[in-house]
Amino acid sequence: MSKRDIPWSHPLKVTLRDGMDRTFASVYDALDFLENEWPQKRGDCYDRAILACRRGLSGLAPAEVAREAFIAACLETGLPAVAAAALPYRRSGHLPWARV
Repeated sequence: MSKRDIPWSHPLKVTLRDGMDRTFASVYDALDFLENEWPQKRGDCYDRAILACRRGLSGLAPAEVAREAFIAACLETGLPAVAAAALPYRRSGHLPWARV
């Protein structure tokens, strides 16, 4: 199944358990991390984040709902998450590659 990626207006910087920072810029970035690299596969916030990301990629929920759910999952498992610098292509309010 093909998943279309949906960028967030403000990426997140998450500090992983090894002390490294990682930036997440889209719904797919977050879902891929949750499904394949998440350090703890338990928790209500984790379950809600998986669902919110899947719904976001399917167009059933806004990308920002998935972002907020991902932040909550990070906090639930002890991974600090902060807003990273806004992506430069979002300044004008549209994606340069999006078709109108």
